[in-house]
Amino acid sequence: MTNLLEIKELIKRIYSKQEVFILPALKFLLALVVLLSINRQLGYMGRIDRLAIVLIVSLLCSFLPIGCSILFSAMFVLMHFYALAIEVALVGFCLFLVMFLLFFRFSPKDSVVVLLTPLCFGLRIPYMMPLAMGLVGTPASAVSVGCGVVVYYLISFVSLNANSFRALDEGEATVRLRMVIDGMLNNREMMVMMAAFAFTVVVVYIIRRLSIDHSWTIAMIAGTILNVVILLMGDLMYDINISVLALLLGSVVSLALVAVLQFFVFSVDYSRTEKVQFEDDEYYYYVKAVPKMAVAVPAKTVKRINAPTGRSTHTSSAKQPIRNNMGRNSAARNSRGRGGVPRVGRQAPSRTISTQNNDSNENYEEV
Repeated sequence: MTNLLEIKELIKRIYSKQEVFILPALKFLLALVVLLSINRQLGYMGRIDRLAIVLIVSLLCSFLPIGCSILFSAMFVLMHFYALAIEVALVGFCLFLVMFLLFFRFSPKDSVVVLLTPLCFGLRIPYMMPLAMGLVGTPASAVSVGCGVVVYYLISFVSLNANSFRALDEGEATVRLRMVIDGMLNNREMMVMMAAFAFTVVVVYIIRRLSIDHSWTIAMIAGTILNVVILLMGDLMYDINISVLALLLGSVVSLALVAVLQFFVFSVDYSRTEKVQFEDDEYYYYVKAVPKMAVAVPAKTVKRINAPTGRSTHTSSAKQPIRNNMGRNSAARNSRGRGGVPRVGRQAPSRTISTQNNDSNENYEEV
């Protein structure tokens, strides 16, 4: 567990330092994946079904707010719908307009949910979104999740019935319009999915707000069970042909992914829970304090060991004996006469010459 906490703190530290670069990169990747998915599933307008166009728009989304990614994605969908049939584009525009009004009214901060929900449907793990938004969002997040569900089923319906729309003549515009409206309003699977996700978001939010130990874990498990039960009941009542095996596997995988989200967002140590009571002039306060699980990442210290830079005294000490010998030879020549015969007479008084260099003191005697 300690290693996981160290990895968590390291990731958080890296993100905090490099947020200026990481956040645009994430927005670029999200926009790129969403636009490529739209072109792959629809692809009716060849002018925008090009990698260069997708890259340019994704790069533009990386420097703009996340709401602009939703706007560009909606524009791509509507242009593909228009290339298929103008009636389909009209119905899609009306649905997007209603969803945008609801979205910006109730949950404007959950922009990314509208994009992630269709992607999770494509990955067969859509049940992760209501669990995640119940943990980190509010009950109003059910609106964002519901909008994402509508977008996915709208694109799926048009993609499955594209040949039927093309087979109708231009004079049968009313038939096309009625076909799209009935296909969305009578889609019982979409209705059941929206109801299950909305109930899951609210229940998970209520449970995780309770003052009980392991409230987040209980909320995740309870939300998963509730979601599976509602979907199975909807399958029995409306015969929507939900694969039970895919539902169970997707729910288990979604629960595991949400557990990873909990580890990064809400990891606490219930063994060190403290209950505090205090009062003021008007109220008594009963506080339950649960410490977070955190560990300091060991910092690497680098020590530099430099070699001593003291001055060498080898040269000065080598020169000194030469001076000493020269002084002795000079003294010997002075004490002798010509021909090497010693001088007789008054001798010069001896004196002591003291010299000092940088390293040591040496005395020389001159005769």
